Amino acid sequence: MIRDYSDCELPEAGALLMIEVDGNEENMGFATRAIETAASNAGLMSINIARNEMERQALWRTRKALSPALRKIAPKKINEDVVVPVSRMPVLLDGLELLSQQYAIPIINFGHAGNGNIHVNLLVDPDNRTQMLNAERCLSDVFDLVLSLNGTLSGEHGVGLEKKDYVDREIEPATLALMKKIKQQFDPNNIMNPGKMLPDRE
Repeated sequence: MIRDYSDCELPEAGALLMIEVDGNEENMGFATRAIETAASNAGLMSINIARNEMERQALWRTRKALSPALRKIAPKKINEDVVVPVSRMPVLLDGLELLSQQYAIPIINFGHAGNGNIHVNLLVDPDNRTQMLNAERCLSDVFDLVLSLNGTLSGEHGVGLEKKDYVDREIEPATLALMKKIKQQFDPNNIMNPGKMLPDRE
């Protein structure tokens, strides 16, 4: 999908993992070898090590090309940043693949594997009403899957408007009521991000 946007040699793989190490220059060789050893398992196809700044930047350009490349598949992406414990990431990804098949919606995932923060992208046509209804149901199941894995609904992008109606699946009513009271105390006229974050229903 992203080969047209990348100047890196990319293998025909189901997943790519980019790992960046930093520190003193004299330690880079040791750190790189340690990562290479840790990554060498039965599922590994290849390792591509950036040997200089130009190669490092090429890898980052490839990573940053992911989001715009999604438009090659569908005109709209529904992008949600969810988090699960790192040990549960394989279960999450397997579950997302099943949901993709169930709802006939392409789901592309990328993000920050080191802390379990995954950007789940549902790729849809906004003019296709049936597909948009399926996407709504699929997204609900995505959030249920995340919570079943002891995850959370947002890792870095916040709740905003799209997720607020799902927050009460994760946060108990007493805590939500307290959060609303705190907001009312500091924002009695509801002028700070009105209608965001907290669900409207009691």
